[in-house]
Amino acid sequence: MTTTTPAAAAPAEAPLLLTTEAPRVLSFSDQAAFWANLGVSLIGFSSAAVVLLPTGYSPLPIPASLLAIALGTVAGMVMTAIAGVVGTRTGAPAMAVLRGLFGTRLSWLPSLANIFQMVGWGVYEITVIVQGVDAMPHTHGIPRPLLVLAAGALCTSMAIWPLSVLRALRKYVTGAVAVAMLYFTVQLLRNPIPHQTGTSWNGFFPAVDAALALSVSFLPMAADYMRHARSSNQAGGAAVVGYSITQFWCYAIGIVALLQAGPNGDVFHTMLGVTAGWVFFLVLVLRESDQSFANVYSTAMSIQNLLPRVDRRILAGGVGALVTVIALFVHDLGGFANFLGLIGSVFVPLAAVVGVDYFLGRGRQGRWDLSERSPARPAMLLPWALGFVVYQVLNPGSVDWWAHGWMHVQDWIHVHPGWWASASLYSFAAAALATGAIVALDRRRAPRTEQATPAEATA
Repeated sequence: MTTTTPAAAAPAEAPLLLTTEAPRVLSFSDQAAFWANLGVSLIGFSSAAVVLLPTGYSPLPIPASLLAIALGTVAGMVMTAIAGVVGTRTGAPAMAVLRGLFGTRLSWLPSLANIFQMVGWGVYEITVIVQGVDAMPHTHGIPRPLLVLAAGALCTSMAIWPLSVLRALRKYVTGAVAVAMLYFTVQLLRNPIPHQTGTSWNGFFPAVDAALALSVSFLPMAADYMRHARSSNQAGGAAVVGYSITQFWCYAIGIVALLQAGPNGDVFHTMLGVTAGWVFFLVLVLRESDQSFANVYSTAMSIQNLLPRVDRRILAGGVGALVTVIALFVHDLGGFANFLGLIGSVFVPLAAVVGVDYFLGRGRQGRWDLSERSPARPAMLLPWALGFVVYQVLNPGSVDWWAHGWMHVQDWIHVHPGWWASASLYSFAAAALATGAIVALDRRRAPRTEQATPAEATA
């Protein structure tokens, strides 16, 4: 009789149903490589302009820009890791974790918001891939629909086998991306960086917020991947370290390329202008597919919080097809990104509410109920709403009708954001303090109970 040894067995994959316990198979290096790859993005290179030239302020000097990137990136990833580590401890994906915070039915509210924004970001990333391919000199003439379909098929297939993709990223992709990044760093620094004039540190905190916004955008999906880590310390540390290093590097390259491009220049044109730049740029374009894959897979996991007994492969396939079809008709990403940023702002204060209630409140007391019968906790909507309001007052965003409404609120309460304003940090702090007050009242009333195991919590 032939037996299969553990070494010869097929690697574990993500469970097909929400009710199945998640395998804990991802090492620190698996997690770090995944987050390091997410930290490198074409959006990051181009977003350097938002940090170097904060809206409404004088340009930042290079040291201020680099410090703003470092602080914003690390702060955003700490927020993201807080939410993700709850997934590691409970074994639940990101939106199912919120059953313990709001109750099962109320957790559908953030789930629906996340489904909406993840579909949007999936479309955005496919469009970015297509634009990246189109920017290269050797790819002109390839029909855009063909590129969209190819990118959509790639990210959809990746979303069906997520843990296999994470292992492949560690083994084959991370090294190639690091080589491409190093090549652009050396080539760009061979040329002098133009001297800046008229700079000021006044826009420092808005620049911190801009860098933080990109890293915290992964917050509502972190637990989808970190729940498969072998320990919460490994998961949180890998996410913060892996992502922070590469996003900082990505932004720094973008700043150098932007300064060398001049007032009317283009970051990607500068990168493609270096010797053999298109070869290494192609590596970065293809790597962008892991961003789209993450959005498709996390959308499927958010839907599973609503439909826990539907196979995630069916959901991922359907989401991938939807994202691809929408991407066929999307060409202008400007207004699209502004609206997605507005949707994403709801998750910054949510991380604070989750973290405080899990680590200091009901999670610590063993009363974090992830069952399908988890009772509603409407009081926890209050600190989330407060944090959201603080965010919008300090940063109404760029969607015209929405921003104008919040500007009237600013006039009414006599608060006008200045150099000190960081919408994400103040929003997070306000939500955390309000949650702390609710937790203190709740702990006085509730008896201490034994903490549920991950298997019981997801049953």
